[in-house]
Amino acid sequence: MALRAADRLKVVLNHLDRSGVNVRTSFTSAQNLSHHRPEALQYTFDTDVLSPEQRLAYEEDGFILIKNLVSEEDINRFRKEFERICKRDVKIPGLVVMRDVSIAKSEFVQGEKAVTKLQDFQEDLELFRYCTLPQILKYVECFTGPNIMAMHTMLINKPPDTGKKTSRHPMHQDLHYFPFRPADRIVCAWTAMEKVTRQNGCLVVLPGTHKGTLQEHNYPEWEGGVNKMYHGIRNYNPNHPRVHLEMEKGDTVFFHPLLIHGSGMNRTPGFRKAISCHYASADCHYIDVEGTTQENISKEVEELARKRVGNDATISFQDSWAVRGRLVQGDRTSL
Repeated sequence: MALRAADRLKVVLNHLDRSGVNVRTSFTSAQNLSHHRPEALQYTFDTDVLSPEQRLAYEEDGFILIKNLVSEEDINRFRKEFERICKRDVKIPGLVVMRDVSIAKSEFVQGEKAVTKLQDFQEDLELFRYCTLPQILKYVECFTGPNIMAMHTMLINKPPDTGKKTSRHPMHQDLHYFPFRPADRIVCAWTAMEKVTRQNGCLVVLPGTHKGTLQEHNYPEWEGGVNKMYHGIRNYNPNHPRVHLEMEKGDTVFFHPLLIHGSGMNRTPGFRKAISCHYASADCHYIDVEGTTQENISKEVEELARKRVGNDATISFQDSWAVRGRLVQGDRTSL
């Protein structure tokens, strides 16, 4: 069986090598090296988790969907913890609780309906357990390597749209928010906490856009307004083929931080929940974003940090990420 898998991988490598030069790889040595990465495969490592076909799909598309990866029991536990936070039964240090701009402008609503997103839940033991699930990490390792940092955590509670279309998330690249590199050693795991459809605002991805560069982002000029930090790409090709990722409860998509993606309005009366974590190799390093397209988000993050800890505080964009990162596997190196 191992030889057959090796032969299939050889076929994949030959398919990827469009230069006409043969890719020479020792499959015997590859089986002995847990993180051997053939030259032709830029975005994935060989960990015996992804099949050759799955690796090729990620290389070409920038995302891969794994069905039924997270158990219903775990998802129900995450939902209960979310409800506890909404009811203010528990207070988590550093947790950012966000509301849809149209809801915040209307009237105060208690409980679940008031909260559209929890961000930075790394201090909540129950929710952070998602980031350490073995079945998640074994896939993450295929993209980051063995030393893994959990860098950015979210639980998204997309609300029914109020008619202002504010439940949309503009098309964007996640790397816009991150001052660490290299991009190819960063991956997002995004798990549906219930059935996700086009009606309730599933993810929309533009396959293959991870092969491009980081583009300029800013707030889109949408009727009805846009939520805080929901930046979107200024110019992208709206005619690029897109895929709507309809998912069942427990399905998980892994995607590259340069992949252009977003989500549509929630046209149903219910909420659409998902939980996610962005991971990075602990070998990644921080960069200076001054003078780059990321300078606008950097200044916005630094301003919010000052408001939270005191206007006299000086917290850099990089510092704001360093305090969130948690080692979840292997050894900590640069981050």
